[in-house]
Amino acid sequence: MRIGLAYDLKDDIPAGQDIPEDALEEYDSLEVVKAIAAGLRTLGHQTVSLGGGRKFLAKILKAEVDFVFNIAEGRGSLRSREAQVPAVLELLDIPYSGSDPQTLAITLDKALAKQLVRAAGIPTPNWLLIDSLKALEAIPGQDLPLPAFIKPAFEGSSKGIRLTSRADTARRARSVTHELLEKYNQPVLIEQYIEGDEVTVGVVGNSPPGIVGIMRVLPKKKFKTFVYSLEVKRDWRNLVEYECPARLSKAATSRISEISLAAYRTLGCRDFSRVDFRVAPDGTPYFLEINPLPGLNPESGDLPIMSYKMGWTYNRLIQAIFESALARYR
Repeated sequence: MRIGLAYDLKDDIPAGQDIPEDALEEYDSLEVVKAIAAGLRTLGHQTVSLGGGRKFLAKILKAEVDFVFNIAEGRGSLRSREAQVPAVLELLDIPYSGSDPQTLAITLDKALAKQLVRAAGIPTPNWLLIDSLKALEAIPGQDLPLPAFIKPAFEGSSKGIRLTSRADTARRARSVTHELLEKYNQPVLIEQYIEGDEVTVGVVGNSPPGIVGIMRVLPKKKFKTFVYSLEVKRDWRNLVEYECPARLSKAATSRISEISLAAYRTLGCRDFSRVDFRVAPDGTPYFLEINPLPGLNPESGDLPIMSYKMGWTYNRLIQAIFESALARYR
């Protein structure tokens, strides 16, 4: 089979002067693309680089591929950007891996995803969505969900999430929200902060989907308030320990698995995803967000790391994602 690889590289995106410092955080490196290609070639397939953006559009019309393995994050800052490549592939009737345009657009909108999972009975922290400075000023301080965790509403890869993202007072919440509104030019989510463990869950497959691993992120150093922030992810080897399987109670583990699969199905995810939680001291897992296009960096990606700790190889993970996608078309 001739498999195209759709991706966006940091080196392909021009760095503008007026963009946030972390604007390119979600894009990949060539090493990630090479690792995925190697995994697919072990199955006997030929791989073709398609890239992303306009380069992808030009190549996909000429490449004559049978299937596309998609990790493209899309261009721009709109909430629908992850849907760009899958939408083109559906227009051209080319099979591809991963979730469809609707799911990718919904899940990147954190508030919309939370509304849908809450309607399905999945616990998620209370929140407010602020779309302007005027709206922020109109909210009484007592209506803010304090302590709060504040982040851009349409971002991934921890963009806009820092160690300073928690706010204990209305004044601090307004200050952080104001800064994010101006810096990221999109709505901001003010979310109730849940004290407890940071847990992420890998899901692969469709009929039925299965849990790859449940991983707890533990700080190596003492933080006043631990946040799995961009600073931490960039220096993860020194700052955190990944515990997988997570040493949680049997009841909490069972509930996390149940809710992860429920969120995966509710939001229409396909082939693979990663689900993030805060687990309160009483064992209640609170859904934070789901990433249907999780990073596959073989060195630092949360999904690859948890798969290694569960005895998988990188190639096995790539093959499982690919075979899950291929089975849908068969």
